[in-house]
Amino acid sequence: MDMTTSTRRHLLIMGAATAASLSAASAFAGSTARPKPFGATPSPRQLAWHKRNTYAFMHFTINTFTDREWGFGDESESLFNPTDFSADQIVEAAKSGGLTGLVLTAKHHDGFCLWPSRYTEHSVKNSPYKNGKGDIVGEISDACRRHGLAFGVYLSPWDRNHAEYGRPAYVEYYHNQLEELTTQYGKLFEVWFDGANGGDGYYGGARERRKIDQTYYQWDKVRALVRKNQPDAVMFADEHMDIRWVGNEQGVAGDPCWPTWDTSTYSQQKANSGVLGGPIWDPAETNVSIRPGWFWHADEAPRSAANLTKIYFESVGRGTNLLLNLAPDRRGRIPDADVASLKAWKAIRDAGFAKNLALGAKVTASSRFNTALAADNALSTTSFWAAAERDTAGAWLDVALQKPATFDVIRLSEDLTLGVRVHDYAVDIWKDGAWAEIAQHTAIGDERLIRLSQPVTTTRVRVRILTAAASPVINNFGLFRLPDTLEEPAISRDQQGIVTLSAPEKGLEVHYTLDGTTPTAASPLFTAPFALSDGGIVTAIARRSETGVTSAPITRDFDVSPTLWKVLAANGDAPENLLKGGTFAGTEGQPVDIVLDLAKSYTLKGFTLRPAVHDIFLGVDIVARMGAPAGYEAFVSEDGKTWGQPVASGEFSNIAASRTEQKIRFAAPHQGRYLRLRLPRAVQDKPIIVTGSLGIITR
Repeated sequence: MDMTTSTRRHLLIMGAATAASLSAASAFAGSTARPKPFGATPSPRQLAWHKRNTYAFMHFTINTFTDREWGFGDESESLFNPTDFSADQIVEAAKSGGLTGLVLTAKHHDGFCLWPSRYTEHSVKNSPYKNGKGDIVGEISDACRRHGLAFGVYLSPWDRNHAEYGRPAYVEYYHNQLEELTTQYGKLFEVWFDGANGGDGYYGGARERRKIDQTYYQWDKVRALVRKNQPDAVMFADEHMDIRWVGNEQGVAGDPCWPTWDTSTYSQQKANSGVLGGPIWDPAETNVSIRPGWFWHADEAPRSAANLTKIYFESVGRGTNLLLNLAPDRRGRIPDADVASLKAWKAIRDAGFAKNLALGAKVTASSRFNTALAADNALSTTSFWAAAERDTAGAWLDVALQKPATFDVIRLSEDLTLGVRVHDYAVDIWKDGAWAEIAQHTAIGDERLIRLSQPVTTTRVRVRILTAAASPVINNFGLFRLPDTLEEPAISRDQQGIVTLSAPEKGLEVHYTLDGTTPTAASPLFTAPFALSDGGIVTAIARRSETGVTSAPITRDFDVSPTLWKVLAANGDAPENLLKGGTFAGTEGQPVDIVLDLAKSYTLKGFTLRPAVHDIFLGVDIVARMGAPAGYEAFVSEDGKTWGQPVASGEFSNIAASRTEQKIRFAAPHQGRYLRLRLPRAVQDKPIIVTGSLGIITR
């Protein structure tokens, strides 16, 4: 987004701790002097947001009832009809996972409004839900207040329904909608603006493609409107707001992921890492869905508690906030399986962080800023240890425990009101009469959770600051022991139909079944890859034989493998990669036309496509010209000559941000040996269409 940055240089007022108070008196016992802030610091609203830690997204609209990720905008309001909607059940589900707030998609790209907006008829007021008297935004907002969760709203700038989208009248409409949402539903903690903007749409019946410039929405007015109506709410957008996207939808923050930013060109890779020493405080929000899609789909299952725990350490543990999406089903409730995962995930965190094994320790340090900011404060959540101003590289903390402790998580925090100060650091334990390094990382920020691969036992822990931009300021130090929790094994199949099961860590057993049942310790033990060319269901668990602890089961439903298939036509480079994996690149500036010979006739119910993973070694220039296919036309033939009309056409929704496999199901099965795919253009008008491997759906 192309917005001004003058409002982005936030400084948090430090009360009496101003630069004037940093005098010689700071050396006196009991002094309240503090180090001078270094670089960018958060605004009060950003600081409050940092403390929210983990909260929920909620994707629910007409897409829930059409089995889509992105609605086209032509969907009838009559489709929105949850049979047993319960705002309390949804909010209680979020709370059961330890989530602190909920951001609701009040309007997604299809333009359907979950509140009775007076500016459009394309809303819940014209749906069967409560005979048009319902207000999903209001019900979720009220439920959040009842259950103690903060409430936020998502309002898509892109609107594929509105006839005036791309013209000045729509901007006024959009600002009016934002006025409604920010004045009618109480206090908001976050207002979310999606980065997907412009493209194909219904647009009041025009059914055309509209392209906009990011200045179109008049972001200065948007920002001013939210500041006026919700001064404590942070705003999310790609750049130039309060918080930024982390650059992917897999729940993985960069390591490091700096909370600071600059005014140079935006990119997803840059969003993932931030900008060390940037003049703007713009921390990352890490978003991911509990299911493969953002909206509910009957054929998808939720992530396990162990996988959610992994994501937690790769997001919150790297100083970002985690925005975990929950998707109500067609009843208007969070499915039981999702609730079970949320509860089990919270139980792991509650058990793991219930006891700080470092409390009561004697802490010494290389230096201190003054007696009020001494080494013991490193264990505090309300104060902090500050090293002397001269003590940057080489500063250290020595934590002597009251008794030997076994732990696998180390927690550190910086006081954000004093800026990002520490760069590189290491953690040592006292072992066999000497210090032994167990971890080395870059960046601490709001919270750094270091998860060790194996528990360690010691009586002393040392934190060494290797490099720092200013004297270290550290608190919230903790040592913790997580429950023994195993992630699921990985299940993969190559292009020859050979299945391999991989344990999540060394020394674990992997048991599996091929009949759809849940494996046990008595199920077959995986010892070597096996063939499954014609498809089938593989379910597997990981197991630690010494303790009997097992992972949750994971299931992969494989279809026919491309072992005998041939690519008869494909205009571009490396067409063999369409079957073998890797990247296929079309001819620059041209649509892609692919014809596959499937070796025999199948009853085809759809096809699959994996987005390509761009290899940076191709060079920045060529990667910048590559894009995943935006849409498709599919044809089926028995003889490879007579194709007829397309059996399916549409778009690959959200493919630019999501790298998960796209599954396209036909409206009806079609018999044929040959499959033809026409890919008209790439996303974001890139000149080269690139894709990964293709598959078929027969099951």
